Amino acid sequence: MERSYQASTTLLADDMAITPVAQMHVSQQCLALTMIGLGLLGFVYGDVALVWQHLPIEHMPGARAIAYAFAAIEWIAGVGLLLRRWAKPAAALLTAFMLMWVVLLKVPAVIAVPSMEATWLGFGEIAVILAGAWVLFAQAMGDRRGGWHPITGQRGIRAARVLFALSLPMIGLAHFFYSEQTVALVPAWLPYHLGWAYLTGAASIAACLAVLLGVLPRLAALLEAAMLWIITVLVWVPAIVAAPTDRTAWTALVISAAIACGAWVVADSYRAPTARA
Repeated sequence: MERSYQASTTLLADDMAITPVAQMHVSQQCLALTMIGLGLLGFVYGDVALVWQHLPIEHMPGARAIAYAFAAIEWIAGVGLLLRRWAKPAAALLTAFMLMWVVLLKVPAVIAVPSMEATWLGFGEIAVILAGAWVLFAQAMGDRRGGWHPITGQRGIRAARVLFALSLPMIGLAHFFYSEQTVALVPAWLPYHLGWAYLTGAASIAACLAVLLGVLPRLAALLEAAMLWIITVLVWVPAIVAAPTDRTAWTALVISAAIACGAWVVADSYRAPTARA
């Protein structure tokens, strides 16, 4: 009986190791706000052309209804992540939604034109958000038995980190392949525009290696998130200040912030009590 009690206590401790939404980090709250922002953009404009790229939704029947449905999913997931009671289903909803985004839009583009780095860039950017959502889902679900085991708890978190790491070179290499476009986004007051383009691209590749090899992985993910946030602020905030009604700038700001938040959530997974490297 004593052994049975100890075994059950150990299993209970293991199951409670990742308690659902036991601690809500600022990174989760910021990711939630970006999802709310995307949802609001969908409601305001009534379409998804700037968010769900490569989807010929304008030619589909019921396009506006579909756009509002997508916006509602983003808004509901974002609001849910801010509420402890609903954070678990919200994390599951966001993970499923981002996975659908990757599978329906980004994977076909990569398969259709694998030699175009831009398709890999699009995949990598959304995959970073997916990785962040997956971390939240895995943490909220805890270590489960059965079919959930590979994607929840510690296994799920580790898999999400690998996805995050593998996505970074797709983003970093774009700074080299499309250096002219990247240079055009560097603020005019900064010197050595090409140098900044190459440096940020190399930094993403270095962060990938650090996470995969386990060399200061949390620091690498945190620096990647910080770099993405700096890029978001320096590039898209001035664009909105210059043109407050520019829909493209607002959409780019929110998506760029969401990518930075995805990296931030992954970085925070290393400091969770049970998130061992």
